[in-house]
Amino acid sequence: MQTHLSPEFQDTPDGRAAEAILRKCVHCGFCTATCPTYQLLGDELDGPRGRIYLIKQVLEGQAPTRATQLHLDRCLTCLNCETTCPSGVRYGELLDIGRRAVEARVERPAAERAARWALKEGMTSPLFAPALKLGQLARSLLPDVLKSKLPAAAGAQAHRWPARTHPRKMLLLMGCVQPALMPNINSATARVLDACGIQTLVAAEAGCCGALRTHLADRDGGLADMRRNIDAWWPLVEGLTGAGAVEAIVMNASGCGAMVKDYGHALAHDPAYAAKAQRIAAATKDLSELLPMLVPLLKPRLHRSADDRLAFHPPCSLQHAQQLRGGVEAGLRELGFDVAPLPADSHLCCGSAGTYSVLQPELAHRLRERKLAALGALGPALIVSANIGCIQHLQAGTATPVRHWVEVLDQALSG
Repeated sequence: MQTHLSPEFQDTPDGRAAEAILRKCVHCGFCTATCPTYQLLGDELDGPRGRIYLIKQVLEGQAPTRATQLHLDRCLTCLNCETTCPSGVRYGELLDIGRRAVEARVERPAAERAARWALKEGMTSPLFAPALKLGQLARSLLPDVLKSKLPAAAGAQAHRWPARTHPRKMLLLMGCVQPALMPNINSATARVLDACGIQTLVAAEAGCCGALRTHLADRDGGLADMRRNIDAWWPLVEGLTGAGAVEAIVMNASGCGAMVKDYGHALAHDPAYAAKAQRIAAATKDLSELLPMLVPLLKPRLHRSADDRLAFHPPCSLQHAQQLRGGVEAGLRELGFDVAPLPADSHLCCGSAGTYSVLQPELAHRLRERKLAALGALGPALIVSANIGCIQHLQAGTATPVRHWVEVLDQALSG
């Protein structure tokens, strides 16, 4: 696709990146067949091809409108279109560029600005955990829309961390909201790795991976989060502390994994961080990538094999952004779990998509109902996934328990 950037975007990093991406786009439309919002709304401008057209117009100098902003906001950034695209178009990167360009030119209503600021600053704040505890204490008094976002307080098991040391060590990103919302995911990860002779280390200074701010058009804030994490992890990656060097940086939230694996690209133009970012990205592993190594170590340690059927929901950040498919189901089956085959339309987003379920609740709920109907048809006793956002979003719409798959392994080890 040919484009003629306006002088404002020529010879800028965003302009050069966008031009390279647009050059690969042939506008074939294959992506519309797998776009969740296009399937729901049937509007070309609410599919990847239409959004690319809108972004191209803005970069060529046409003034964006609130309608432009709305169509870009409605995108889940699920990257299903990237999986489908025969030309390898980096649509997600182009979308971030387009959102920033529109955000700088179209003023949002005050309520939207406040909501987006609260998400960026509140969810990454040290005050998030105490605020969550207050909300849990007053849960019965809250309206249903807030109750659905607020899990019950975690039990003591969720805070039990292994005390043993091992020669093999891996670094875990705790995340920005996961330690407060669902702390058992992190402690279960540490316990499962401990059972396999791997010690889990944590860098206290690390926090949000940068995805939250990046996808809300705050590039500078997102890059600052990335640099802070690199600084926090670097001594452990290089083996500069008494703990020794870590083998890998482990992500048990697939959305964080997708972002950290992209650090090298995001910071490629920063001479102070480019090489370090590449090293961090290369060292990053989604927890599911460790399963082939963990299975033979875990098998003798399982006290029981689950008889109840599991249904696995593969997050978009796992199957599309990281291109990891089938590993969790295969690993669980090899360990003796009854894992139902993937449901119809397993490639489609559940509607969580980071902050999407908060900012676009109507579309998010419609996508969730469709996903839960497909999962429910499998008759599972338990739904498992690999991302805290999907788990929280799906659980709000069903009485069937929804958990991280590593929690199932942890329970089987201690059951």
